[in-house]
Amino acid sequence: MITRTLAIIKPDAVNAGYTGKILDKIIQEDFRILGMKQIKMSLQRAQGFYAVHTGKPFFEELTKFMSSGPCIVLALEKENAVDSWREVIGATNPEEADEGTIRKEFAKNVGENAVHGSDSDENGLQEIAFFFSEAELIGNK
Repeated sequence: MITRTLAIIKPDAVNAGYTGKILDKIIQEDFRILGMKQIKMSLQRAQGFYAVHTGKPFFEELTKFMSSGPCIVLALEKENAVDSWREVIGATNPEEADEGTIRKEFAKNVGENAVHGSDSDENGLQEIAFFFSEAELIGNK
């Protein structure tokens, strides 16, 4: 089934100049890019996006990091988009990620792990709606 997922190229990867290489992987894996924009999240917007993690030990560090610099948000579409994207990005810990995955190639550590991926179809749609209006999403079929 064709589904959607949110991808974020995080500040560490943008600052390191990996945006083009990560976009190339997205294209090579046959994702359709329905929306893409560079943003700089405020701390409040990062806290809103990651609200599900409020109270967890990593919440403050995560939201400060995500608001520390520019990132690229993307709405992606593909057959089983969430699972496909999570396979492409690899494990959260780059030391545990498979060879050839984005996190193995571009992540610094668990906290600065280059990219975000939705963890379910439902969350993918909610996360896309957090950053994009439906009018901003363009199918490129």
